Amino acid sequence: MDADTLQGFRTWRAAACDRCHGANQEGMVGPSLIESLKTLSRDEFVTVVRDGRLDKGMQSFGSDQRVMDNIDHLYAYLKGRSDGAITRARVSAIE
Repeated sequence: MDADTLQGFRTWRAAACDRCHGANQEGMVGPSLIESLKTLSRDEFVTVVRDGRLDKGMQSFGSDQRVMDNIDHLYAYLKGRSDGAITRARVSAIE
């Protein structure tokens, strides 16, 4: 895994997104991100993460500097999971 995408995984873990979306991004209380990112554009993803969807229980991460500084990396990781390019939820650096 390249360093930027690995940083996206680390951001995923640090923000504890698995609490709602599941450890494998397949959904729990929150929807499956593997399915959602098949249709959600990058801009829509950023809006949802930044602003949340309070009516659906999705909190806002707009004030979480760690998440916002790594939003592109987070998107790349989750998009890779959605597209099947990243086949495992837990990843490591290329050695």
